[in-house]
Amino acid sequence: MSASLIRRGLELFSEKDAVKHAQKKSGSRRSALMKRIGTDKQGVQKRIRQIQRPGGSSRRNTNSVKDKHIRSALDEYRKKQKKSKLGLNLKYFLSTANKTQSSHATKIVEQKSSRRACHQPDRPAKQPAAEESVFTEDEFQKFQKEYFSNL
Repeated sequence: MSASLIRRGLELFSEKDAVKHAQKKSGSRRSALMKRIGTDKQGVQKRIRQIQRPGGSSRRNTNSVKDKHIRSALDEYRKKQKKSKLGLNLKYFLSTANKTQSSHATKIVEQKSSRRACHQPDRPAKQPAAEESVFTEDEFQKFQKEYFSNL
């Protein structure tokens, strides 16, 4: 190794040592806390109190093993499964107390329908009136006898 490399290494080592020594001697605990926090942030006093508390800046983990209740795996599985509400829903909708009148239902459907022409329901086609014959059954029979008798 050359003498210049050794000299540079010693200079760096002495600078680091000087910085650590200066930090140990420097000011009160308060100034060290302010360096950790930074004064630009809101809630500086609250953060200082949090750091000074026993346990330091780390908060106590609330999800500790002490607070957990031991449950069986089957209970956990049942709790996480969705319960079927089919029976209750069927009972509710099939009960007679909740029936709506058909006129009310059609009004609701008409109000809900969109304004676009393609969304409009087809209008019921008018049923053609039953055609009434001008001739009666007796006249048909008479015509049949006259027409087929001449052939």
